[in-house]
Amino acid sequence: MSEQLKGFIDTITEQQLNVFSIRILQKGHLLAHWDRDRDQRRVQHSISKSFTCMAVGLALEEGLIHLDATLGDYFSYDHVSSAQRNLPSPQELKLRDLLRMSSGHDSPPLWADERASLTEKDWAKYYMSLPLDRVPGEQFTYSSGDTFMISAMLQAATGQTVKDYLTTRLFDPLGIHDVEWETSPLGVTLGCAGLWISNEELSRFGQLLLQEGLWEGTQLVPADWIRQATSQQIETTGDGDWGKGYGYQFWMCSHDAYRADGAYGQLCIVIPSKEAVICINSEEENMQGILNAVWNEVSPLYTKR
Repeated sequence: MSEQLKGFIDTITEQQLNVFSIRILQKGHLLAHWDRDRDQRRVQHSISKSFTCMAVGLALEEGLIHLDATLGDYFSYDHVSSAQRNLPSPQELKLRDLLRMSSGHDSPPLWADERASLTEKDWAKYYMSLPLDRVPGEQFTYSSGDTFMISAMLQAATGQTVKDYLTTRLFDPLGIHDVEWETSPLGVTLGCAGLWISNEELSRFGQLLLQEGLWEGTQLVPADWIRQATSQQIETTGDGDWGKGYGYQFWMCSHDAYRADGAYGQLCIVIPSKEAVICINSEEENMQGILNAVWNEVSPLYTKR
């Protein structure tokens, strides 16, 4: 056990928070770490979304796509009329509105349970068959379907799956090899979920974010894109750290931080003012409890350096 993490470990033990692994970096160095058993590759759930966001930034830089690109630019599926008059069709949805989860659905498509039971194998076709409930771009509604459609757009624009597109541009330079990332029935990288990496590998991603895309002297992802993606692009109405706003596939946090996060306590927290990265893997529904333990027990460690 890392003595520096005693307060955090005591807290998660007392509150019965099922955390598996924590890695804490500052100024690029490992400050402390703890593993309940051993660090191994686990499914990162919606942290996958933040990796998909990196593919968007790279495709923008390469001129293969732009933020005002629409679904209709890449897909020509028939679609139903919107339930209300004067609402756009799904074909008019822009990449920027998918990125900030403002597509205009009251009930977001392609949740995990729906994906598991859907008979339509072309998930993009299914998504675009659903009418919008409101004007896009105005209201945040968390939607894994939006991120899947980003992945589908990128595949259409680049000619590669998001996983393959990122392999040479991001994963290999970070030393993250032989990545497993789940796909749709038609082979589209899930984008919204399904990426399997270890917590140590996740900490490399967090350090890349902190360094605004610079890795070992090479700019892997444009710095301006990371600044945009990790700045508030839309307001959110959730409680605690879910009410601080949303960027492009990243959550804003208290303590001047931002995070990639996934269901059941997968967290990649970046605190630029402290030059710090905190990465956690868990199997725990009380994610705010984990975050509170971070703010109360881990953040003070940085003031001592």
